[in-house]
Amino acid sequence: MSPLLTPLASPFLGARNRTVMSAMTRGFADSDHCATPEIAAYYRRRAEGGVGLILTEGVVIHPTADGYMDVPRIATTKQADSWRPVVDAVHDAGAKIACQLWHCGRISHSDFTDGHAPVSSTTRAAEGINRQNDKPYGEPRALTAEEMPEVYGYFVDAAHRALSVGFDAVELHLGHGYLADQFLDARVNDRTDRYGGSVENRCRFVLELLDRVFAEVEPNRVMARISPSRWMGGLYDWPDLDEMLDYLIPEMWNRGLRILDISCANADYFATSGRIVRSVRPRWDGVILGGASLSQEDAEAEVRDGRLDMVTWGRSFLANPDLTRRIESGAVWLPFENEMRNVLA
Repeated sequence: MSPLLTPLASPFLGARNRTVMSAMTRGFADSDHCATPEIAAYYRRRAEGGVGLILTEGVVIHPTADGYMDVPRIATTKQADSWRPVVDAVHDAGAKIACQLWHCGRISHSDFTDGHAPVSSTTRAAEGINRQNDKPYGEPRALTAEEMPEVYGYFVDAAHRALSVGFDAVELHLGHGYLADQFLDARVNDRTDRYGGSVENRCRFVLELLDRVFAEVEPNRVMARISPSRWMGGLYDWPDLDEMLDYLIPEMWNRGLRILDISCANADYFATSGRIVRSVRPRWDGVILGGASLSQEDAEAEVRDGRLDMVTWGRSFLANPDLTRRIESGAVWLPFENEMRNVLA
C-alpha cells in the first residue's frame, strides 16, 4: 500500500490518509461573501474522491482584512453559518476539513476593504498591479502597537465561528506575503518599534497571535501555514532564513502549535519548502504538511522517510477531484489546465 493511503493517527491530528487538498483562492462566494451550494458541492467532490483533509480557500476574518473579489468571509454569524453545509458534506463523505483564516494586509486595495486603507507592518505599498482590479496595490497604513490586540481578536473570533459550525480545525495563514508574513519578512518590515528590526521583534506579531489563539482554542484544532521559501519571479527566501527558523520554530512549538503547513505555493518543492522541511523536521515532533508540486513517487518518499506527515496538492486536486482514488488505483493523473481556474467543478 502507498504510504499516502495509510491513516494519520497523530495525537494532534487524525485523518483517514495522508492526502491533503491545499487551500486555493477561487472567488465564487456570493454577494454577501457567503459560501454557496456550489462551493459545498466542489468540496464534497474532493471528499468523495477520498482525500484525507481539505484546507479551504482563504476565508477572510474581517472586512478590513480582505483583498480579493468574491472571496468568502467568516466575519459574521451569517457568513459562518453558510459554511455549515460545506462542512457537513465533507464529513458525510469521510474527510476532515479546516478553515483557513486569512488577513491579506497590504496585498489589497480599499476597493476590497469597505473603503478602508489596507493595513500592514509598513506604509510601503506592495509592488506591481493588483490583478483583482487592475490598479496599483493600495498604500497601507502601518498598524500601531496598540492595534495589534484588535487584529489578534479578529483571528480568535473567526476561529470560534469556524469551530462552532463544525470545522475540524482552523489554519492561520501566516505566509505568502500576507499580513503576518509582512511582519516576518525583513524585506517588507521596516519598523523601528518592538515589532520590527531584530529577528525576535519581527516574530513578535506571530507569537503574540498564537498566544491569543491558544488562550481560547485547543492546540489540536489549530494549524499554521508559513512560507519561508517560495517562488516570486525567482527564488524568494526570508533574508535571514536560518536565524528566523532557529528562533521562530521552537517558539511556535512553545506557544502550543503542533500542526505546521510549510508552503511554497506553486513552486518546485525541493528548491523551496522541501529545504525548509528538512531544516524543521529534526526539531518538530508535531505534524508537518507540505508538497504542492510533488509527483506521487516523490510524495511517497517524503512520507516514508518521515519528513512529511501529510502531502498537499492544489492544482492536481482541481484537475482530479478523485486524486486520492487515482493514487489507490494507479490511474493516470489528468493535467491541470488554466481554464480550470474559471469554473468551480
